[in-house]
Amino acid sequence: MHNVVIIGASGHGNVVLDCIEKEGRYRVIGFVDSIKKKGLSHNGYPVLGNEYDLPYIVSAYNIHGGIIAIGDNWSRKLVEDRIAAILPDFNYITTVHPTAVIGGRTKIGAGSALLAGAIVNSGSIIGKFCFLNTNSSLGHDGIIGDYSSLAPRVATGGNLILGCYSAICLGANIIENVEIGDHTIVGAGALVLTHIPSLVLAYGIPATIIKKRKVGDNYLGKSSHSSNVPEYLI
Repeated sequence: MHNVVIIGASGHGNVVLDCIEKEGRYRVIGFVDSIKKKGLSHNGYPVLGNEYDLPYIVSAYNIHGGIIAIGDNWSRKLVEDRIAAILPDFNYITTVHPTAVIGGRTKIGAGSALLAGAIVNSGSIIGKFCFLNTNSSLGHDGIIGDYSSLAPRVATGGNLILGCYSAICLGANIIENVEIGDHTIVGAGALVLTHIPSLVLAYGIPATIIKKRKVGDNYLGKSSHSSNVPEYLI
């Protein structure tokens, strides 16, 4: 069994840890985190250092690879860029929870995680560093771009095209044959009936565009919310 590390000692790291443990393909040695102090324990595993310690960690612990467990899509990209500059050949694993259902003729990119109860229907393509969260469902022949995510209980119809760095938030529903652009956020509980362009926030029933976004805008923390966008919708 290969040794791996989880990059990001947080709540998201915890669900990825659970996924890897239950899948049983890899042995988790510890966490890598840029904020938590080296030597601390997180969920029963040590914090081994930060990204700049990775060359030593890989050598000392015979690390086969790892996965970036950071919920914000753009932040996940920035961490991957930083690791690429420090350790260009670092290997990224995928993890699929044993309760996930994966259809035939599907492809899953490196660094992606499919959590408990996720469903990926036949013919779908999931890019690199993506997250399909608890009980999310991707319809047949769907395409999810790199660094994108489906939150818990998202349901999409067939032939979805979801752009890179985009996120569909809690419980949103997307009908078939919809295209959503890059860096776009679909808010919680939305019902998407038409195409949505890049770099916008959309929510509601039916979903409408509420405001424009910039590359790198946070959507999981309070700092990203304008006064007229309730936090629970993002």
